[in-house]
Amino acid sequence: MHETDLSQLAEQIKHWGRELGFAAVGIADVDLAAAEAGLLAWLQRGFHGEMDYMATHGTKRSRPAELVPGTLRVISARLDYFPPDAAAPHAVLADAACAYVSRYALGRDYHKVVRSRLQTLADRISAVVGEHHYRVFSDSAPVLEVALATQAGLGWRGKHSLLLNRQHGSWFFLGEIYTDLPLPVDAPEAAHCGTCRACLDVCPTQAIVAPYTVDARRCISYLTIELKGSIPVDLRPLLGNRIYGCDDCQLACPWNRFAQATALPDFAVRNGLDSARLLDLFAWSEADFNERLAGSPIRRIGHERWLRNIAVALGNAPPSPEIHAALSVRVDHPSTLVREHVAWALERQRST
Repeated sequence: MHETDLSQLAEQIKHWGRELGFAAVGIADVDLAAAEAGLLAWLQRGFHGEMDYMATHGTKRSRPAELVPGTLRVISARLDYFPPDAAAPHAVLADAACAYVSRYALGRDYHKVVRSRLQTLADRISAVVGEHHYRVFSDSAPVLEVALATQAGLGWRGKHSLLLNRQHGSWFFLGEIYTDLPLPVDAPEAAHCGTCRACLDVCPTQAIVAPYTVDARRCISYLTIELKGSIPVDLRPLLGNRIYGCDDCQLACPWNRFAQATALPDFAVRNGLDSARLLDLFAWSEADFNERLAGSPIRRIGHERWLRNIAVALGNAPPSPEIHAALSVRVDHPSTLVREHVAWALERQRST
């Protein structure tokens, strides 16, 4: 295609993206040398914990053309997810009887929502240019999403390692289309964190060990979602009532004063998870868990880890006969993992 045609196509792609509900679409080149160096240093320090997949793909994560041969550009897109009618996060965190679920997980599984819209965008591109080589991603492959979004001009990497945008904060998902079309690229946005360290200071487990560096092994999102085994005993009290993920660094970020609520019904609150009671969720059977969380990103952790996480939260709650009774019901659970955390929670209930 002629250079002028490619420029017009790039603008059309951004317009189509907005029609599909994306807050913004940008285009990046595939030179991620600086990000690759940071990734390798992070892996060398073991900050990825049990997330072996972060290391198993070699340089494919930082070299798009190795993951998808022929890739010349990456189309990066942002999709807002904060549900407008969800209970106030700080109020939920302050209520020890409630379960805190990361705001991104209150509705439908974002992988499917983002991917389907990106596929529609890719189909529109194909209808104009004909056959071309591309691949769509939504947190589903070794992709350096934040680095690519930064190069595509969608924001900058915050000190908590998430992408930040002056008009949208950080409450959004990212998705990509790898393409062999030589589209004109967008200019990266300068960083605007300055001397602020709100995210570092507020982290309950001090997982942000330095600006732009997160030790996942201490991160509550990792501990409640990615970690398959026992949550380290010294970190359990720091989880509070957070049973799936953690938003503290985002809640503390000044830029999220400008965040936009989502207009998509896909991310509306399901099952009252924005402020559900811990005891109610702990009573769910495995069948309840699978049925009620069908189509939710939470379902991927399974019922066993669901009970593990809630047991810790119950152990962190003020002692009560109701909590003691609920934990006692699970004391002989078939899972060693559940029994261990229930026993810890019961001991906490007795000693506090």
